[in-house]
Amino acid sequence: MFRGEDIGIDLGTASVLIYVRGKGIVLREPSVIAMVQGTKEVKAVGAEAYRMIGRTPANIVAAKPLRDGVIADYTLTEQMLTRFLKKVLTPTSRFFRPQVMVGVPSGVTEVERRAVVQAIVEAGAKRAFLIDEPMAAAIGSGINIAEPTGSMVVDIGGGSTDIAVISLGGIVQSTSLRIAGNEFDEAIARYIRTHKNLLIGERTAEELKIQIGAAKLRPEDPEVTAEIRGRDLISGLPKTVEVSSVDIVEALQEPIQKIIEGVKGILEITPPELISDIIDRGILLTGGGSLLRNLDLVLREATGVPVVLAENAIEAVALGTGRALEMLHVLKDTLVSSDNILKR
Repeated sequence: MFRGEDIGIDLGTASVLIYVRGKGIVLREPSVIAMVQGTKEVKAVGAEAYRMIGRTPANIVAAKPLRDGVIADYTLTEQMLTRFLKKVLTPTSRFFRPQVMVGVPSGVTEVERRAVVQAIVEAGAKRAFLIDEPMAAAIGSGINIAEPTGSMVVDIGGGSTDIAVISLGGIVQSTSLRIAGNEFDEAIARYIRTHKNLLIGERTAEELKIQIGAAKLRPEDPEVTAEIRGRDLISGLPKTVEVSSVDIVEALQEPIQKIIEGVKGILEITPPELISDIIDRGILLTGGGSLLRNLDLVLREATGVPVVLAENAIEAVALGTGRALEMLHVLKDTLVSSDNILKR
């Protein structure tokens, strides 16, 4: 019997990762689409569209259709997904249409869930399932979620940070914060504007975060610097300034503190038996935002609980969505499917 390929999608605010069963992760591209203004003509998606941000002529708009981990523009999201799926599907699987599992933040509303499911079905899926991102991250990191032991996952993506305690195939406690990698970038841009009188774009802020960013500096960490270009707020002219890792640490204190408070809040309401398991196993950090240097140390110092950075932190959710399609019998009570949500 022919069947479509099973596909897992990490539909992130910053990037989309697609997993195809038997092939692994086959696509990793920024969640950006470039359109001709006033028409439905798509100029580019993914990496090509990302290069256009802030550099397009007036008639072309490069946009991020997802915000804070959920769909902000339904039409653009569907167009972007359709093109991504065309890139990864074989002609046979396009004809038979795949089953698709999508990771979404644990705090999304019913309306947002419906929008994601509808976009995936419109993009060509036979059936769509939604799984909470921390659950997908746990599965993708190799945690046996069916065990009666507690595991804590902190998934820091581009638009949201999902914190969850998982046991017996379900989420016991969770919260979703609209603070993550994008908020880190915005905090850096704000700091540079306030302290250096320089206006920089989001791509420059992101590059600073990756190159010299840290949650804290240990005594043995060297102070590194980077030169950045932007617009002088006083003269209005182009200017180059030097920024140090100390500046970036200071810039990131507020968003990092909010994530720490979110983690502490979940630990405070988790049953004592599961807390004991979490202390034994440690808190699992996943997502691109978790790669910020020394973030694991800051979390450990703040909570007193060991913190483990997943080996495949960026890919964990995408891998988990793919593997979840093979575990439908275990996850049936925690998933949302197009069979149910589109009939309401």
